[in-house]
Amino acid sequence: MNLQKATSRELISLGCEFSTKLEAINYLVDKLDAAGKLSSRDEYYRAVLERESLSETGIDMGMAVPHGKSKAVREAAFAVATVRTPIKNWESIVPGNEVTIIFLLAIPESEAKSTHLELLSELMTRVSNPDYLERLKASKTAEELYRNLEGGTAEAEKNRTYAKTIVAVTACPAGIAHTYMAAEALVKGGEELGVKVYVEKQGANGVEDRHTAQMLRDADAAVFAADVAVKDSERFDHLPVYKTKVAAPIKDAKGVIRGALEKAGREGKGDYAGTDAGNAAAAGEKASVGSEIKQAVLTGVSYIIPIIVAGGMINAFAVLIAQGFGLQELYNMDNSWLWLFRKMGGNTLGTLMIPMLAAYMAYSLGDKTALAPGFAAGIAANLINGGFLCGMLGGLVAGYAVRFLRKAVPAKGVFAGFVSFWVYPVFSTLIVGIVMFFLLGKPVAWLNQSLIGLLSAMSGSNAALLGAIIGIMVSFDLGGPVNKAAYTFCVGAMAEGILMPYAAFASIKMVSAFAVTMSTLGFKKYFTKEEQEAGMSTWILGLAGITEGAIPVMMADPVRVIFSLCAGSAVTGAIVAMCNIGLDVPGAGIFSMFLLKDGMGGMGNALIWFFAAVLGAVISTVILVALKKMKYDKSMRK
Repeated sequence: MNLQKATSRELISLGCEFSTKLEAINYLVDKLDAAGKLSSRDEYYRAVLERESLSETGIDMGMAVPHGKSKAVREAAFAVATVRTPIKNWESIVPGNEVTIIFLLAIPESEAKSTHLELLSELMTRVSNPDYLERLKASKTAEELYRNLEGGTAEAEKNRTYAKTIVAVTACPAGIAHTYMAAEALVKGGEELGVKVYVEKQGANGVEDRHTAQMLRDADAAVFAADVAVKDSERFDHLPVYKTKVAAPIKDAKGVIRGALEKAGREGKGDYAGTDAGNAAAAGEKASVGSEIKQAVLTGVSYIIPIIVAGGMINAFAVLIAQGFGLQELYNMDNSWLWLFRKMGGNTLGTLMIPMLAAYMAYSLGDKTALAPGFAAGIAANLINGGFLCGMLGGLVAGYAVRFLRKAVPAKGVFAGFVSFWVYPVFSTLIVGIVMFFLLGKPVAWLNQSLIGLLSAMSGSNAALLGAIIGIMVSFDLGGPVNKAAYTFCVGAMAEGILMPYAAFASIKMVSAFAVTMSTLGFKKYFTKEEQEAGMSTWILGLAGITEGAIPVMMADPVRVIFSLCAGSAVTGAIVAMCNIGLDVPGAGIFSMFLLKDGMGGMGNALIWFFAAVLGAVISTVILVALKKMKYDKSMRK
């Protein structure tokens, strides 16, 4: 990366004399203005002073990096000045820093996330190397310093072994200087301590050098050197995380690394629960379209679950209050407090859910840029009464439209900011509108309405078959892809007002847990001690709607266990479906029995729903124990 493109010989001054920080800044602002980099000198100067008021721009090793983002900057650039008599009163991260070299950065506000910032981040990385910085300071002429900007960058050592590995994230509010200085300091400090440090920079350019699944899996500890929230922090849940300010590594990188390793020694690390597929882009691999769509759907569904839970619970609260205290008149009275709660819950479900689904499906494919067209796609789905399926279609169209535009119109050069902040969101939203209103939206809306009609008309044996299929899918892999497919279907049906599938799903989730507990504790001789220990707590997880507690028993004998659990679950699903019991509040676990709808109503629904799960568990237990007994008897004969 060529730093010389962001400056010129005319922007380099050597052997200057400044008595104060403001005098130095004024001088360098004049140099930028004279070089034609500014449209308004005073406006840019005010931006620099505003940045100075936020935090120190003096760093260490005699260096200061003042900077400002402003509309008055025509193109990203920096001016350099070496100082003969050190400036002693420049506020610095490291106390006592006497400034002898100054880099003044000028950044166009409209290009805050453009490729120009790559040059500026490279500058911050290079000047953190003492040898490189001293070479710049020792330059005798502006021409020599200009040449030295591209000279002597050190290469990383090859074939070196490291005792420990740390993954780090650096981030500061401005996302420019401190983010990259801290990153370089951590890498350098790690090299000196024999610790490999991988740094993900979350700056004005977005996420750079994102950690791969392999890095996260191999790491011993994590460091968050950040003054803002770290994005996707759940990736580091398995690691001891040492949190500090972004300035801390610049002052004492070795101290930060030692602190992280000490914390790792006390706490230890857990198992990495992420997947390589989730980090395919980071690793430079291309995921298949099918896996991308699957991930997008699951991402969108995961974001709308809080919407469904909140909206459904608020609605249930309003209904229970009205029925329990005889407030039906207040419930129906416009603008009464109970009417307002009812409307808030209803609108949370009816207005927000589909746009949220579409937006975060688009986000999964196209990152933040895709959120605007994603929300627009959800609104379009609502306008044409397209429902859940149309929202999913719109989310996919929005995400892939943003990807297409990024390839067709790369954000480069002078117009990078305009492309990123205007072309991408506006044109992707137009593409979404054309597809939704004139091409695919109405056919998919028709399909959605047809499916709703089909599900609504299901009763008797047809409904039982659907419930049985849901039961088999839920217990087939206990939280795996097949289970997730059933979950997505049930949530989608709930979004369209078809409540029976999710009621069946919620009841079925208890079957595997109850069956494993009954089997392992009631017939101990057929199960190992580890399986018996797992069974002691599995029933509690089942009450919370968690199926994964049965996985250890399933993994030990998959064919027999899966067959048994699927058989009992199919019976449970069929019973709940035949009784037409509905549920519109996901994630409530055993408390779902108080929120059930349709069917017989009241206590009848609750008893059928719960004891259908118990009956399914008994059936699964009988089948599993019989199969285990056959296996046991066969082994004894041998």
